[in-house]
Amino acid sequence: MTRWKPGDRREAVADMIRVDQAGEFGATRIYGGQLAIMSDRTAHAASIAGMAEQEVRHREFFDAMLARRGVRPTALQPFWHVAGYALGAATAAIGPEAAMACTAAVETEIDRHYARQLETLGDSDPELSEAVARFRNEELEHRDTALEAGAENAPAYPLLSGLIRAGCRVAIGLSKRI
Repeated sequence: MTRWKPGDRREAVADMIRVDQAGEFGATRIYGGQLAIMSDRTAHAASIAGMAEQEVRHREFFDAMLARRGVRPTALQPFWHVAGYALGAATAAIGPEAAMACTAAVETEIDRHYARQLETLGDSDPELSEAVARFRNEELEHRDTALEAGAENAPAYPLLSGLIRAGCRVAIGLSKRI
């Protein structure tokens, strides 16, 4: 009988599910913060609401997968609840282009994150791989929508985008482990 050891593939997959659920939860909070600030009469608000609906479906998938596979969620979820909302509200308060810059930055990092996961998974977990591939495509649509909506016209776009992307990388690293 082979015994499970720390570092086994099962642990790596659990980390993926944990961080993916945390990321999708964070995305719903970012969009919630943006929508709380933006007028619902703007075209940007309508786009954000549509993207938020997809993020809710992604989060619900990972919520169910956490429960089905017995994976604990990140202990940082209460922090992501507040931080995600604050990021969304702050970028929306700067203006619609800054809200779109936030989306473009977050989705750029999520694309990189999901691409690495797909490479790691290969064909070892078809259920997870299929979901990650599908969600990655939708996240790329969100990024492209944000760029088309003027994300790069946000004040100090390179700085804003760089800070948000760095924050995403930190959040990913912490949520895998904590």
